[in-house]
Amino acid sequence: MLFRHRRNPDHRRQRSLPPWRYRIAGLAAAALALSFLQANVGNAAADRAAAGTAPKAAADVVRVAEFLAECPYTHRAPDDPIVFPGLPGASHMHSFFGNDTTHAGSDLASLEQGRTSCSPDTDLSSYWVPTLYDGDQEVEPTGTTFYYLGEGVSDDVIRQIQPFPRGLRIVAGNAKATGPQDNTIARWSCLHAGEVNPSTDFVNCPPGTMMESYLDFPQCWNGTDLDSADHKSHMAYPVNGGCPSTHPVPVPKLRQVLRYPVNGDPARFRLASGPGYTMHGDFFNVWPEEEMAQRVRDCINAIVKCGFDGAP
Repeated sequence: MLFRHRRNPDHRRQRSLPPWRYRIAGLAAAALALSFLQANVGNAAADRAAAGTAPKAAADVVRVAEFLAECPYTHRAPDDPIVFPGLPGASHMHSFFGNDTTHAGSDLASLEQGRTSCSPDTDLSSYWVPTLYDGDQEVEPTGTTFYYLGEGVSDDVIRQIQPFPRGLRIVAGNAKATGPQDNTIARWSCLHAGEVNPSTDFVNCPPGTMMESYLDFPQCWNGTDLDSADHKSHMAYPVNGGCPSTHPVPVPKLRQVLRYPVNGDPARFRLASGPGYTMHGDFFNVWPEEEMAQRVRDCINAIVKCGFDGAP
């Protein structure tokens, strides 16, 4: 900043200031202006933070490849449009989640015209499991979360994961298991009772807790078939962090987590398919292609934890 020496009638009586003092005055004025600018910038940043508009720091993004859907219970029926398509009443009792129009004759076209209980409501997929009984009373889960994950494979494979194709059908677990050794996929545990070890069969949950069921679906696809004769052969589980050559296409791992409002003596419980180790799950993919693709790209491939809206 430049300062002009102002003249007045008595300028003859004033001694001119030496040039170095003008330079000091200019530097002081510049420093003062800079301090005001920094204060204003700081105040603006504080205002943005207070308003909740401050940019999210990179450290706040959780490096977990995940998005999810919350899909409450909709209805029960002795139907299974994957295992017994077009045969109403041919199956044991199933509890359905998500698409509320699912029945024995459901196919991709009919499900795409259906309604859903899911958040997000763009997920028209159908999910179902054998109904749980406490004695002779049906028990439906009050927590129904379906996670789409990139875990179980290496990071380089996660970045190659592709969306589920429309109409893909997957069955996980073993409805015909004759003992715990026949099913190493499904697990039962207790919510808020970590001291109870997970088991392939029902567990004894203490009062005030809930019994949980966890089931992971296979995440390697053969790249060709939307279903297979046994409803499993077109899919496979990863081996050593990658997909086998017979099933080279990595897709999201679907994890089904159900929380049932029961606890206590596990002898009281049974599934429509039998003991706890017969727990199994069916999935009929009816996600819109663009919705699934966006979540796979922005959440799974990017290894970012997203909510049901598909955003971090």
